[in-house]
Amino acid sequence: MSRRPNTRTRTRSTNTRTRTRSLRTRLLVFVSATLVVVCVAMGLITTLFQRAYLMGDLDDRVRDTAERVLEGASLHQNTEDDLAFLRESGQPAGMLAARLDADGALVSAAVVAPDAPTRHLSTGQRTALSGIRADGATHTRTVPGLGTYRVTALASGDVRVLAGLPMDDVQDMISGLVMIETGVAVAGLAAAGCVCAVVIRRQLRPLGRVAATAAEVSRAPLGHGEVTALTRVPARDTDPGSEAGQVGAALNHLLDHVESSLAERQRDEERMRSSEERMRRFLADASHELRTPLASIAGYAELMNRGTDRVEPVLAWRRVSAESARMTGLVEDLLLLARLDEGRPLQSGEVDLAALVAEAVWDARSAGPGHDWQLELNLETPVSVIGDEVRLHQVVAGLLSNARLHTPSGTRVTASVEAADGRCVIRVRDNGPGIPPALLPTVFERFTRADTSRSRADAHSGGSGLGLAIAAAVSAAHGGRIQVNSVPGRTEFTIDLPAAVEAGTETRAVSGNGASV
Repeated sequence: MSRRPNTRTRTRSTNTRTRTRSLRTRLLVFVSATLVVVCVAMGLITTLFQRAYLMGDLDDRVRDTAERVLEGASLHQNTEDDLAFLRESGQPAGMLAARLDADGALVSAAVVAPDAPTRHLSTGQRTALSGIRADGATHTRTVPGLGTYRVTALASGDVRVLAGLPMDDVQDMISGLVMIETGVAVAGLAAAGCVCAVVIRRQLRPLGRVAATAAEVSRAPLGHGEVTALTRVPARDTDPGSEAGQVGAALNHLLDHVESSLAERQRDEERMRSSEERMRRFLADASHELRTPLASIAGYAELMNRGTDRVEPVLAWRRVSAESARMTGLVEDLLLLARLDEGRPLQSGEVDLAALVAEAVWDARSAGPGHDWQLELNLETPVSVIGDEVRLHQVVAGLLSNARLHTPSGTRVTASVEAADGRCVIRVRDNGPGIPPALLPTVFERFTRADTSRSRADAHSGGSGLGLAIAAAVSAAHGGRIQVNSVPGRTEFTIDLPAAVEAGTETRAVSGNGASV
């Protein structure tokens, strides 16, 4: 039972080593195997062609020898077993010759020995040469004691002869050729293998650097922490003309996307943390804003239930109504933002911005007589937009209320309306202390309050941090935008809305506590 897991483990390890064999090794093995196959094929083809050539030459010499033997035998036709012609000069050493009868059987056979008289063949040797027909075809026979011969048989009339030459020279030459080819192939393969190993190593070196870069990036803590600059593939390894360069360039592009995604994720996390922090701060403020009127309402209700003379019923009901209105306003602001987030349409109609701003300024003058209120209407065309008059009035009134609440008495607040290039622009500016620079980037975000930077008119004034967020949301719902520029001594809010019509020419100006046209 305990051996099976070990066997599986060894098998798995072997398979893993096989699968993880490096590309360099596989390329070297493949190239070496290809070179071996090519060398073997070339050696075989060369050897076969060389053997065919040598055998053809040997066959020609065998036929020439057989023809000479046939001529010599024709001169001695009286004696069938006479091989005297073999003793003539010029016969090649090792040549064998034989006379054949009418049935093709050997009558006599001898071999020419170097520097020695001809020697007759033994019975076994003659048996090795039997069965050859006198048709001029060449045959290969192994003669015991003499070696391998290439033989042929010819006939002329009643004379039939057999002649053959040894194949030792051909075989020796072919053996030598094979040995030379083998030695050259081995040396060439060794040299080619070394060269291929060096070339493959050098060519795959950029790929190794790319892999090292990828491994280094894989060790980076991408799941947490701040985004740091990831290691890039060197420029020399990103040449698109090579495969390794294409991989390096692709890896760099991937790392760019990873970095941008990580940076975006970190920004999202920071925005989320900031939003959660603002939400917690808003909930605390909203809870406080709601708790105070609720406590007042509960207190006055308790006093009225007791029937004491410490508080007049009219005053108590007046305070209960005021605190209820305060809570209602906060809830309505939250509901308005929720509706705008959902994309619910607002009331639509033609709105005269000049009249709307003028009315808002008159209302602000009544609420804050301690400020210097100015109205400027420099118009060449009527300033009308298509939208919700109530919400637009709420936006302008809110900006004027902010200027009244967050600037000291005597501050000049100017509201102006302009029209140009199919746009209507409302500006509200004051010469108060300004908005702190740290608050400007988030001034239009929800739950943002400037209580610590801009003084309130009194202890109970100040909003919930939703006024400017509502102004931005309403402006966006009308296809416009709101912006702010603030420095000490000048704070200006700008509302840019698309105009409804362009017609006529009109100029108005209202300043101070009076109006002029």
